[in-house]
Amino acid sequence: MRTDERPLDVIVAGEANADLILTEVPPLELEQEKLARDMHLVLGGSSSITAHNLARLGVRVGFVGVIGDDLLGRLVEERLQSAGVDLRYLRKLRGVQTGLTVWHTRGRKRAGVTFPGTIARLRAADVPAGYLAQARHLHVGAYFLLKNLQPEAAKLFQRARRLGLTTSLDCNYDPTERWDSGLLETLRFTDIFFPNEDEARKITGRAEVRAAAEELARVVRIVAIKRGARGVLVASEGRMFHVPAVKTRVVETTGAGDSFNAGFLARFVRGASLEECARAGVRAGARAVTRVGGTAAFEE
Repeated sequence: MRTDERPLDVIVAGEANADLILTEVPPLELEQEKLARDMHLVLGGSSSITAHNLARLGVRVGFVGVIGDDLLGRLVEERLQSAGVDLRYLRKLRGVQTGLTVWHTRGRKRAGVTFPGTIARLRAADVPAGYLAQARHLHVGAYFLLKNLQPEAAKLFQRARRLGLTTSLDCNYDPTERWDSGLLETLRFTDIFFPNEDEARKITGRAEVRAAAEELARVVRIVAIKRGARGVLVASEGRMFHVPAVKTRVVETTGAGDSFNAGFLARFVRGASLEECARAGVRAGARAVTRVGGTAAFEE
């Protein structure tokens, strides 16, 4: 089957979990109870937010991940289904809890703690070659949290390429602070890498973001470094350009980078130029921060 005839545009493989967002939380102290202004229990996870928002942008999306047979798992499944994401390879495990990240926000700053649950259970074997062959692009999010996927991630990306897919990867923060876990080997078979500025510097050991972009672009065809309010820096095949952020009213920033991925990929799979892809990513990220949670702004 030719890639332009395949029924799916993108398969997203990665973590599927929930976010509990507590807003305007005062500094926490042991043995003391504090009050939050508001609470939101929403779809979380870099991969699942990207999949949801891609589908809302009109892209045909399949999702491969692992959830528990519990309340949070049902929340994840329902939110992805409501966006029209194909879930035939969403694996549900009994006796294991779905992952949860609790975000404490105060103004524009936030801190989070994650209970991994099923997050690390995803394996390369959960992404069948027959399913890959139905798509044009493979995206993996939150690489550093996917412990069971890491040993086989490079082979998964190689397999995707052999089947004619392009590939993309978002790493998210590395809780171990090692900044490797087979990442560089996987990047050799990656077409687009989506780190944020801090992640790009720590992966490369470069203090300056342009130097980090140049180093990563020696391995990956397209590097899009997300810089929040400073937009995005894109490096590809010897050229580099910057797209400024879109001015918007910031309500809450969870999922902004994942929404950037969705906006970028929505244009990429339609053959748009890199500049168009980057601008679409910036617009999607700006849209995300106008509501609480990574997907709320894409429900409208």
